[in-house]
Amino acid sequence: MLLRMKIGSTSPRISYLIGVVRCWFYLRRWNGQKIRMGGQLSKLTQCCMDSEFKGSVLEVPDIAQKDEKRDGHALPAFREYTFEQLKNATSGFSIENIVSEHGEKAPNVVYKGKLENQRRIAVKRFNRLAWSDARQFLEEARSVGQLRNHRLANLLGYCCESDERLLVAEYMPNDTLAKHLFHWENQPMKWAMRIRVALHLAEALEYCTNKGRPLYHDLNAYRILFDDVGNPRLSSFGLMKNSKDGKSYSTNLAFTPPEYLRTGRVTSESVTYSFGTLLLDLLSGKHIPPSRALDLIRDKNIQMLTDSCLEGQFSTDDGTELVRIASRCLQFEPQERPNPKLLVAALIPLQKETEVPSNVLMGIPDSSALSPLSPLGEACSRMDLTAIHEILEKIGYKDDEGTASELSFQMWTNDMQDTLNSKKKGDVAFRHKELRAAIDSYTQFIDVGTMVSPTVYARRSLSHLMSDMPQEALSDAVQAQVIFPAWHIASYLQSATLRALGRENEALISLKEASVLEAKRTGH
Repeated sequence: MLLRMKIGSTSPRISYLIGVVRCWFYLRRWNGQKIRMGGQLSKLTQCCMDSEFKGSVLEVPDIAQKDEKRDGHALPAFREYTFEQLKNATSGFSIENIVSEHGEKAPNVVYKGKLENQRRIAVKRFNRLAWSDARQFLEEARSVGQLRNHRLANLLGYCCESDERLLVAEYMPNDTLAKHLFHWENQPMKWAMRIRVALHLAEALEYCTNKGRPLYHDLNAYRILFDDVGNPRLSSFGLMKNSKDGKSYSTNLAFTPPEYLRTGRVTSESVTYSFGTLLLDLLSGKHIPPSRALDLIRDKNIQMLTDSCLEGQFSTDDGTELVRIASRCLQFEPQERPNPKLLVAALIPLQKETEVPSNVLMGIPDSSALSPLSPLGEACSRMDLTAIHEILEKIGYKDDEGTASELSFQMWTNDMQDTLNSKKKGDVAFRHKELRAAIDSYTQFIDVGTMVSPTVYARRSLSHLMSDMPQEALSDAVQAQVIFPAWHIASYLQSATLRALGRENEALISLKEASVLEAKRTGH
């Protein structure tokens, strides 16, 4: 009674702190024992869970700050995106923006995209039936979103609207380990880079384990991505299942951990087993089933297991040690496999050419170096609006071919004729730099909505820019790229408009992207 009286007489601030402590105590109990009442969460537990969700988003900037200082790259706080934002970023989830393997059996698809602030992103769109429980999806996504590390392709946010479930992560522009290891075109991956991949992957797994996320679903060569400077990163997408109750492994059963075949459950030891299969991939340059590889190792026929492209690049001792580490990871009994911390310790002594940047070892061009610009690129970089105008006028509408073919059926109706007349008036005004008239005529054409033309948006964008309306110009340039995702002119115009808005870093990113798109288009 005395205790109650004292508590009752305390200040509101103390009472608040006591309430927080109580809430924390019950939350700890719920986390440890999964207390449920009558098949439903108690109201107190539910309250605590809501607090935890809100707190997880608020905690991310602190976590991010520590790693950003060390890693030298800033990441935004984990956040929620709207479906419309991600739809616009991926040009309406365009097929041209798909970066993952896909098909009828694929549980989800990953798209590349670009936000309004020019940040490039990867968007994983789940099958509509994958996460029926929105609360569970949010809990999982927010938990993964708290992770921030330079060895991960970090999760930036999520979308949970209606039956749509999407994850947003950093975009890694230099393909997957599978591409560089199994399907290389210019040069095979060097030994020094292969063991660097192994170490960075082990460090990523150690970080996740230390942060309470030891489980990784379907770890394979497609989950290892290379960033803009050629460093390997572990995709954060694999830290979540493909669905609430879905299988954790989509690869051939010959590569799955033996205990998973028995129980259907993933454990931290299962992740180590998959890490062992990746070490075999790195050593052999092929995707060899573990049973076959272990037979070769037992027969001491390691030469048959080693990629012939690596001849002379490493010592016998180093090769033997990598095989030993892989063998330990592939032990049948889970408890006999090493944890990520031990893997990191074992792989550090094997590192070679540590002073050589990853992009050099990989043969990837330095992303910070801007390749020679075309006349349009030069004009946009120095904000020469007259030169940009001349180039757009000269190009005409040749890049619009095919964008309005489905509308040919209406071509000669009266409405269509009026629409075409609006475009013609806009073109005449654009040619003579009668900017207000050009904007008005092109707006009439666009507002009718019967035909779609990226060139009209590009011309109206420049008209806005020349009229000192950079924000409107940027919107039009972005819309041109939504219609035609791989169009370099849209990216060049975005660069010019961003520079006019004083957003120099974003302008440079767009300029580089435009240059890459133009090189692909012209073959140079």
